[in-house]
Amino acid sequence: MSVSRIPPPSQPNSRLLQEMRSKMRMGRYSQRTEQAYTGWVVRFVRFHRLRHPRELGALQVAEFLRWLAEERGVSASTAVQAQAALVYLYREVLGQPLRLAGLVPRGRTPTRIPVVLDAVEVGKVLGQLKGVHHLIGLLLYGSGLRLMECLTLRIKDVDLVRFEIRVRRGKGQKDRVTLLPEAAAELLASHLVRVKLLHDRALRRGTGTVSLPGALAAKYPRADRSWPWQWLFPAKRLYADRRTGELRRHHLHPSAVQRAMAEAVRVSGVGKKASCHTLRHSFATHLLEAGYDIRTVQELLGHRDVSTTMIYTHVLLKGGRGVKSPADRLGAMLSRPAVFPD
Repeated sequence: MSVSRIPPPSQPNSRLLQEMRSKMRMGRYSQRTEQAYTGWVVRFVRFHRLRHPRELGALQVAEFLRWLAEERGVSASTAVQAQAALVYLYREVLGQPLRLAGLVPRGRTPTRIPVVLDAVEVGKVLGQLKGVHHLIGLLLYGSGLRLMECLTLRIKDVDLVRFEIRVRRGKGQKDRVTLLPEAAAELLASHLVRVKLLHDRALRRGTGTVSLPGALAAKYPRADRSWPWQWLFPAKRLYADRRTGELRRHHLHPSAVQRAMAEAVRVSGVGKKASCHTLRHSFATHLLEAGYDIRTVQELLGHRDVSTTMIYTHVLLKGGRGVKSPADRLGAMLSRPAVFPD
């Protein structure tokens, strides 16, 4: 069961949550991790009838985690995330480290082999994606990008001369360089022309700014309206900045791409449960099938440890790619028609 099946309650604007957000931002945690952790803190507090976490402790945390497992049936990964959020709250915010040894057994997370599409299936799915969604799908497969890494690309991150894409602040706050497929170069060049027209039109209307990471907005006051800092995949609508009220443009929302991908998989007739991330899995698997070194694939994917990349070698051994079935050695014997008694 995923976190999304447990609807996050509305988070009150409490001093505790504000302090937790401040700590996490100082620790350079991602916005998604911040939202997930604070959401679990709110669920924990509401489970214990709005008692302050200072009045609670390891026993109450264990009770909450037990309820998640037994009553809500959450997956092992979801339970791990909930526990990590509460451990962070007590250690970093409240200064009261939890002692859960003996209270919470270590969950066993199942090892799952990723779904991978073959080249024909990838072509069928990409063929059903239209417009900007087709270009995004091509980059997910051709560059091995995660969806959010692709959607948060800036104009300056794409090099059409060296055929490179620079991923900045990827998972784990790591930068990396991956390849830009030549098959996407022409489509990307046409896309950049359309994005430039959209940006120029917005500037003439007095808008055309984007949010900048960290304190760059203060260091470079006009960078938010410059062309290199614009999103590669901008949203159509503008939004009002909460602090300044200024109209800005955000990048495409991931849900729009996910819906388009789900529809493309359905229409293509591919009988697999594929998603945007499946294209990244297919990128890695197909590179290994082509004989590229696993360390090279690790660098392109941005994996911290090669053991993470090793999961794709398990996919290579499936379906007869790496292992020959002993039944195939029987050869001609199997070609004879079987005789079944009446």
